[in-house]
Amino acid sequence: MELFVRRFDELDIHDLYEIMKLRCDVFIVEQECHYEDIDGRDINAIHVYLKDNNEIVGYLRILDKGVLFKEVSIGRVIAKRRRVGIGSELLKAGLIAAKKYYNADKIKIEAQVYAKSFYERVGFKVCGAEFLEDGIPHVPMVVEL
Repeated sequence: MELFVRRFDELDIHDLYEIMKLRCDVFIVEQECHYEDIDGRDINAIHVYLKDNNEIVGYLRILDKGVLFKEVSIGRVIAKRRRVGIGSELLKAGLIAAKKYYNADKIKIEAQVYAKSFYERVGFKVCGAEFLEDGIPHVPMVVEL
């Protein structure tokens, strides 16, 4: 697998299309959730993704402080093949990229509750009450770098 860390204007158009399709397939179609995935934040985000045999198999985006939270945030975390280590490898790379590009000392996320233990394995801790977002239970979490 090959890791890519890109600003929006560095993304290859084919990679961008594949990223958006993957996000749509999972977050909108599979999870049956109607929400605005293309939210205007991608343009200023850092995009981290893994390719295997020229196919994107994992993706996340990093937003700078003040865009979503006062802390740097990570979101849109997705692995095409689940429970084979792609998500963990991707998330660890995302933490490194957040530190490098945004000098992050703390990262905040809103994790889907079913994935809470996934984030805990890399050091995230729950920092607030469970809530519903787009009909899906979430929990706020942070990790100190």
